[in-house]
Amino acid sequence: MHTDPQLISRRSLISGLGAGVGALGLASVFNEVQAGGKPHFAPRAKRVIQLFMPGGPSAVDTFDYKPAIEKHAGQRPEAVQFRTLRNTKEGLLKSPFKFTQHGESGKWVSSIFPETAKHVDDICFIDSMHTDVPEHASGILMMNIGHNQAVRPCLGSWLQYGLGAESKDLPGYVVLSPGGGARGGQGVWGNAFLPGKDAGCMINLNGLTPQKAMRDLRGAGLSVEAQTEQTELIGQLNRLHLKRRERDQQLEANIAAMELAFRMQTAVPEAFDINTETEATRKLYGDKPFSKGCLLARRLVERGVRMVTINGGNDIAWDSHGRILDHERLAKDVDQGIAGLLHDLKQRGMLDDTLVIWGGEFGRAPTAEGTAGRDHNHYGFTVWMAGGGVKGGFTYGAKDEFGCRAIENRVHVHDLHATILHLMGLDHEKLTYRYSGRDFRLTDVEGIVVKDIMA
Repeated sequence: MHTDPQLISRRSLISGLGAGVGALGLASVFNEVQAGGKPHFAPRAKRVIQLFMPGGPSAVDTFDYKPAIEKHAGQRPEAVQFRTLRNTKEGLLKSPFKFTQHGESGKWVSSIFPETAKHVDDICFIDSMHTDVPEHASGILMMNIGHNQAVRPCLGSWLQYGLGAESKDLPGYVVLSPGGGARGGQGVWGNAFLPGKDAGCMINLNGLTPQKAMRDLRGAGLSVEAQTEQTELIGQLNRLHLKRRERDQQLEANIAAMELAFRMQTAVPEAFDINTETEATRKLYGDKPFSKGCLLARRLVERGVRMVTINGGNDIAWDSHGRILDHERLAKDVDQGIAGLLHDLKQRGMLDDTLVIWGGEFGRAPTAEGTAGRDHNHYGFTVWMAGGGVKGGFTYGAKDEFGCRAIENRVHVHDLHATILHLMGLDHEKLTYRYSGRDFRLTDVEGIVVKDIMA
């Protein structure tokens, strides 16, 4: 009976070679191979590390000091009268954390981020962010895929699609998460209608070892020599088949996926082995799961991974409705890792062309929910960026005096995405993919590049 070599490659990839197929989705049918991978213009950044804080960190308790809240505590000024802010009859809630100034820029930072505060002169704070919906699943999707329904590719997939892979041995986009992913599932990190090779590879940091970084990393029952022979044979059969067909993007993608899967068996354990780092470097980052993620992120981008997302908490960890004091514990889990990453990138000369992004899907209200918590707030929140061609020690935009609504130089999520793509050398209006009869892009039909934050 005749067997199609495409079927041979797929079955062999799953049962014989493995190499993280479950995580990467490489065994799925690919609809295109990205050609070229050239930016539209000279990039300022070559790689992105996203520090994502699911649940909505409060700006007025972290990086946007608002003394007027304390002055008017317990009151409900007109500026904070929104129907979407629930259970806020107690009025403005004073932050339980002390703010002090740091760096030459004199940036006010909360006491819960003492290590990150040491790097404010390398950070550009965008204090005028706003988004569409104050609901976690939709907000998380909007911040990562530019849409509030899980039908679009994520930022990491768009970057991989537009620029191609830098590494021949590792996936282009990796998501590191301690304990699980943000609400929204694979739709948050997925490739949707983009080629399967552009999907995010999600890795659980809890209990992580170099040998278990990805599922099915080692071929079952086959030696490296046997797998090499198998890979070469299947590759020869596929190329013979491809030669007869002249042009078959699906088959070309399958060949590339199989060869990448084989190479990853060696590259992945090496990249994820943080014990090869010096003791001083490991101490710099700390020993928390998020800290390990930050160190792994540096190792991955150093080896050519285009983008790494580190999930700063399980699901919606920063969702402090009942107790804003929980922010202190949450910040402690990520603070040293963030500072270690910024310091390490800078001392290695990598910060200039590595764009680091921190923030959640929205923020939190300055008013009290109950007596000690804060509700969701999508009218105004803070995101910061460092390296990658942005100004350090700089604050862009502003909220009102109570930190409730963005009022000056307002930045929508589409604007943020357009700016990130621009820093990576991509025109967000030209980075499109035709699907179902229309041209899609990350920024939909909106987005303005915020050039004032660029160095």
